[in-house]
Amino acid sequence: MSATQSGAGAGVAARVGTRGEPGRPGSAVAALVAAVLGFFVITLDVSGVTIALPAVRAELGGSMSGLQWVVDSYTLMFAALMLSAGALSDAVGARRAYGWGLGVFILASLACGAAPTLGALTAARVVQGSAAAVMVPSSLALIRQAFPEPGARARAVALWTVGGAVAIAAGPVLGGLLTTAWSWRAVFCLNAPAGFAGFLVLLRAARSPRHPAAFDLPGQLTAVLALAALTFAVIEGGHSGLTGTVLAAAGVAVLSGAGFVAVEARRRTPMLPLELFRQRGVTVPVIAGFALNAAFYGGVFVLSLFFQEQRGQSALSAGLMFVPMAVITAIGNYLSPRAVSRYGPRTVVVLGLLTVALGCGDLLAVGISTPAWVTALLMIPLGIGGSLAMPALTSLMLDSVAAERAGTAAALLNTSRQTGGALSIAVFGALLAGGFVPGMRESLLLAVCLLAATALGAAALLPRR
Repeated sequence: MSATQSGAGAGVAARVGTRGEPGRPGSAVAALVAAVLGFFVITLDVSGVTIALPAVRAELGGSMSGLQWVVDSYTLMFAALMLSAGALSDAVGARRAYGWGLGVFILASLACGAAPTLGALTAARVVQGSAAAVMVPSSLALIRQAFPEPGARARAVALWTVGGAVAIAAGPVLGGLLTTAWSWRAVFCLNAPAGFAGFLVLLRAARSPRHPAAFDLPGQLTAVLALAALTFAVIEGGHSGLTGTVLAAAGVAVLSGAGFVAVEARRRTPMLPLELFRQRGVTVPVIAGFALNAAFYGGVFVLSLFFQEQRGQSALSAGLMFVPMAVITAIGNYLSPRAVSRYGPRTVVVLGLLTVALGCGDLLAVGISTPAWVTALLMIPLGIGGSLAMPALTSLMLDSVAAERAGTAAALLNTSRQTGGALSIAVFGALLAGGFVPGMRESLLLAVCLLAATALGAAALLPRR
């Protein structure tokens, strides 16, 4: 699938161009390399950690809900803070914001690697996700600043996007290798040298200008509270039933969500202008991005546990199961812009959604005795469909809004995708509580229904070209 965050969906090219803000030679290339390095690491942290969860539980203990929070605490903060992180980047300058985010991310990663308990690990993941939310919009702002010419910028953003796409696909493989060769802690410690390299390259990038930006504190607080309460209600409700605490959390989620809409409708400078949703070119990508990430993240979460806890595979063996899908994902991200140019975004988006649905559907036949090579091949449609659809969705969304709202649109798409991933892990993990294999099949069937419904909606709402 395409990266946890969105790019411009342009074709990948070796020639990126070097014209940037006047200053030191090579500053544009330095900005691009720093942005890609950071994006690769934060995206890797989403998928690479999932394969290490059984090893985390073996060492630190904890329940299935605890493991869900290890993943969702990161993804939730990532999603909830994304919309306002762009304002911070504008206010302090993209290079400075990116440097701050990268520094906090490295420190939080080291804290994850040294965590003595599951609670400490989850707390460090919250900080990690918050830092990642700052890094994504500031990395795109760095690229926009360094490449003012549209063609060069499109190629640069495409490279940025592919870096994330490779990370999200290769995460389970690398996570399995590190967990088997050393420890699950190595998955987090890997971020330190990569982050340090990003810092060194960032020093060569041109300084970023500052722009006045309003911070929407009421909107931000209600968004965080709504997403956190909803995820808590789903995770705990799946394991404990409809207790008073779960019902209270659900109530808080509803009230906070309503409060968020009310706040954004009344503010002069909201972090999420609600009128964006009047455009089909915005609404369809938001819903489709949610569905694609829900299927992908939820599927990787369930399958990673299935391979290790039900089939008895090692972390490395489980990670290698994702290799064919990872290879196809990289190829699909390269081909998607060409397919959009030839067939239009509607055809590519609908075909991508249906292909991912096919992938989830064929995995319904997988059982404990299914040969490993068969299971690995059955996962390939997930990579094909997701890598075709996401760049197309990104291009469609950015083409549907004015240039001055491109950052907000990209942040909105990323927020919907991360929210889909967080909620799918919450829901799928709850379904597993009733029996792993039946719960896995119920999860996959739910993903098929969601993707099919989304594909039908996209086919109906999007123009033919």
